[in-house]
Amino acid sequence: MWTKLVPATALLTAVTFAGPLAGAALASPTTPPVGGDELAGRGLVKPDGVKAPPKTKATSFVIADHGTGQVLAARNAHGRYLPASTLKTLTALTLIPKLDKDLTVKPSRNAVNQEGSAVGLQPKPIYKVEDLFKALMMSSGNDAAMALAETNGGLAKTMSDMNAEAKRLQANDTVAKTPSGLDKPGQSSSAYDLALIARAGLGNPDFRRYISTKTAKFPAPKKYYEISNHNKLLWRYKGMIGVKNGWTSKAQGAFVGAATRNGHTIIVSIMRHEGYFWEEVADLLDWGFAARGKVTPVGQLVDPLPVQAPVQQAAPVASSPAAAPSGTSAARPLLDHAAAEQTSSSRTIGAAVIGGGLLFGLLWLGYGIRRRRRSRL
Repeated sequence: MWTKLVPATALLTAVTFAGPLAGAALASPTTPPVGGDELAGRGLVKPDGVKAPPKTKATSFVIADHGTGQVLAARNAHGRYLPASTLKTLTALTLIPKLDKDLTVKPSRNAVNQEGSAVGLQPKPIYKVEDLFKALMMSSGNDAAMALAETNGGLAKTMSDMNAEAKRLQANDTVAKTPSGLDKPGQSSSAYDLALIARAGLGNPDFRRYISTKTAKFPAPKKYYEISNHNKLLWRYKGMIGVKNGWTSKAQGAFVGAATRNGHTIIVSIMRHEGYFWEEVADLLDWGFAARGKVTPVGQLVDPLPVQAPVQQAAPVASSPAAAPSGTSAARPLLDHAAAEQTSSSRTIGAAVIGGGLLFGLLWLGYGIRRRRRSRL
């Protein structure tokens, strides 16, 4: 009996690319993981000397301190999975600063007919941008997500803006393909990135207001109706601020949320949970409040990258006529300048010749008159 040896590279490939987002991609050995080396693996990482976080059926999770950014515990933090509607956190964070919340919007037929969860938009100009953000973050409206994307200049522009915002946040596991989080090949996020995005969102007053609103009146063609927040912990967990939950059959359950107690806020994110996760999230939050300030963190939620000011390029200046080919726009100013100098020199020489001729003529005339006078005398 014998055992076939498999090259280590093949094993790594099998683990990393077992299927499209079926498992976590291990961090590249040449690229340190964002947030610290301990977050590179797929297993549980926790501080020494404390009990492990409560059990959860989620494939990956992160527990972090909002104030300090410290990651208190994690499992498979950078595993890349389908995010479902938790991606709407990135949609809101990207578009809130770009859109006037008092602007009136008439949703398109395309927006109204989006599949999946919807708030029930009609193609009528009765909605404010503010209403659409509430529908997005409270009722998880895929129709509201598309209406907001179209208001921002279209789907392509919005996806570009969302992915640029993810890069600014250093949420490098996140690739947005839809504004709603509806499954699409290539779309991904991670528990670490969801915590990063939520932390940034909590710093925006409008984002914080939308996620924490339990119920609200929503416009309709004839009258308002009431919508409610899908985050069940807003009613069940003490100090819950909210954020976002999601579910699709491919992504399974996903959640990112934050709660505040005694002036401190804990963020919990989970991905790829097979079923009912609300009680497990509450237990993870409890563990975070008990551990914060008392343990050595296992990682860090990094700060966003600084916004780069646009670089202004000076107009090119040629140093000599040879600096640009003959006939180009760069050569013409120099040639024109040389021609002007030549013309000026010619004019100066001509003026000197004319002036000299006049002087000679006057002298010769004077000489002739004097001779005539002498001859007459």
